[in-house]
Amino acid sequence: MVAATTIKGGKVKVLLGNDSTPTVYTAPCGFTSKSISLSKALNEVQVPDCDDPDKVDWLGRDSVSLSMGVSGEGVLAAQSVETWLDAWESVDSVPVKVEWEFPAKTITWTGRMHVESVESTAPNGQRATISVSMQSDGEMVRVVTP
Repeated sequence: MVAATTIKGGKVKVLLGNDSTPTVYTAPCGFTSKSISLSKALNEVQVPDCDDPDKVDWLGRDSVSLSMGVSGEGVLAAQSVETWLDAWESVDSVPVKVEWEFPAKTITWTGRMHVESVESTAPNGQRATISVSMQSDGEMVRVVTP
C-alpha cells in the first residue's frame, strides 16, 4: 500500500491581487481556515426508453457552467481588514489566486472574484474574528506546475 501524499492547511493559499501590471498577489493576514468549493451547474432532461415508453425514465445531465467559491475565517487582523473591506465595497471583481501546494506540484487557479460577504464576530473577552466569502466572476484558469 502507498500512503496518500497530503498537505497541511498552510499550503492552501488564498491571495488577493492589486491592479498594477503585472498583478502582485498577497495573502491577507488572519485566516486560520480556508475552504475552496468547485461546482458545476447541470441541466436535467428525461431520457425515455424508446422500446418501452411506460418504463420509468432515466435522467440525463448536461454541464452548463463552472463556478468557484472561496471562504475563509480567522482573526480580525488590522493588517488586512481594509483589504477585505475595499474588495467588498468594489463594484468590480478583484484579482484572486488560489494555490494548493503539494510537495511535487502546485495547482493554481487565477481569475477574478467578487467578495460577496464579510462577517465579523466579537464575543466579549475574546478576540474578534472575520469570515469572508467570495464567488468567481468568469473563468478561474487552472495551471499545474512541478
